Amino acid sequence: MYHSVSFVMFFAIYLLLSSAIYKLVNKRALYPLHMLQLEGYNESEYRAWIRANGEKIKAFRYKPTSEKTPLVMTDRATRLYKVHCHLNAALIGASFGVAVVLWKEHAALSGIVFVILCLLIGYFQYAILIYANRINYPREMKINQGFYDAAQKKVRDLKEKGLQVVGITGSFGKTSTKFITSTVLEEAFVVQNTPSSYNTPMGLSKVINNELDEKDEIFLAELGAKEPGEIAEVAELVQPSIGIITAIGPTHMHLFKTIENIQKTKYELIEALADDDIAIFNYDNDYVKPLADKTKKRTIRYGMEDIEKLDVYAKDIAVHERGSSFTLGFKDKGEVKAETKLLGKHNISNLLAAASVGYVLGMEPEAVARGIKKVEPVEHRLNIVDGGTGIIVIDDAFNSNPVGARAALDVLGQFEKGKKIIVTPGMVELGDMEEEENYKLGKEIAGVCDVAILVGKKRTVPIQKGLMDAGFGEEKMIVAKNLDEATASLGHVAAVGDVVLFENDLPDSYDE
Repeated sequence: MYHSVSFVMFFAIYLLLSSAIYKLVNKRALYPLHMLQLEGYNESEYRAWIRANGEKIKAFRYKPTSEKTPLVMTDRATRLYKVHCHLNAALIGASFGVAVVLWKEHAALSGIVFVILCLLIGYFQYAILIYANRINYPREMKINQGFYDAAQKKVRDLKEKGLQVVGITGSFGKTSTKFITSTVLEEAFVVQNTPSSYNTPMGLSKVINNELDEKDEIFLAELGAKEPGEIAEVAELVQPSIGIITAIGPTHMHLFKTIENIQKTKYELIEALADDDIAIFNYDNDYVKPLADKTKKRTIRYGMEDIEKLDVYAKDIAVHERGSSFTLGFKDKGEVKAETKLLGKHNISNLLAAASVGYVLGMEPEAVARGIKKVEPVEHRLNIVDGGTGIIVIDDAFNSNPVGARAALDVLGQFEKGKKIIVTPGMVELGDMEEEENYKLGKEIAGVCDVAILVGKKRTVPIQKGLMDAGFGEEKMIVAKNLDEATASLGHVAAVGDVVLFENDLPDSYDE
């Protein structure tokens, strides 16, 4: 009788413990789910993140890394989380079963083994998620294929009714160019574009299925890729008749390995165009120029150099603290004065990409110039934030690249009053070029800035070396552990009239 009562008590206590542990491990699972989502549910990239983030894995509580890209419980994330929870339930149930078997022989050992097994389940949530993702993968692929097929058919049907699809790709400038082009084309057309950085098959399928309709005359589709073949897949979905390559440079080099691989991947957009479609190229970019020159389809070249070779160009450029002005030229259509609120020459290049689409679609230079004047800066992409403190903030926090970083420093250099302060962790995802490019960045910062606040003691070593080799005083350099510490330091050095450039923001999944 006593033995029976003891077993009932044991069973009830362990059942309560199992329930509590189940809730705890499922809560802990949110952080790895967040990281897997940030890595696009890609197992190899998620595994690389795990290898690089031992300290975060040891933490037993979930803490969102940033408000910039929080965990979003999409339908896919919800389905994956449920599978993960079922795996946790099965593992905890198995641990409970082991404890029951052991209790009959040794009650104390039963408790010890149960606790150890539950701790292991909690610790290995990161690994358990990999298996949950594998289990969920076939279902997701089937769902995705259904969305993809429906979106592809919808685009095909709408194109037969006159829809023009513009595909935009490049190492950088895609999102800015998309929003700029939308504003410019709205002077003459009904335009639908994709929000934010929606540039994957599923992101584009969602917009096409839910938002694109018969009233739209132009669909602007941003095409992104992290490996060869992905642009071709997205192009097959959106079926562009106009393709733009904005720029090519050393971004995501840890994935692409070489510039040649990036060129080949971006050119998949041009290869997807029909023979009578139109390819638009940034002819100022050294890596885009040869792609334009080898293209047999009708090509439109834009830029600010070698104007005699261009179809759309800008000249007489004047860049100032609050924007830019220039002469916009269309080959065979004349020139017009244009003004913009955007900062930096690289944004003029993005404006020219938009102007090239207008040119192809028959817009007059004056209409394009009106659209250019209405373009607003894209958040976190070299836009001025004036919070009324007397300190001007230039926000260029979106993931940086060497061309964009130099453009941002050029803009900072245009300000004549007050100290020029940069807050930056440097550039990431440049592969083998990262250390060299950050060293160069340090030397360039030294030529513009009065104070440099660097985020990350280890990762900014190349920038520190570049600064010192350029003669930048060590007393003007602040190396902070994280952004919070950097912001606190900024509060001590910035004064009314100063200009602060926030250049780049580390990915949410990044850690030293």
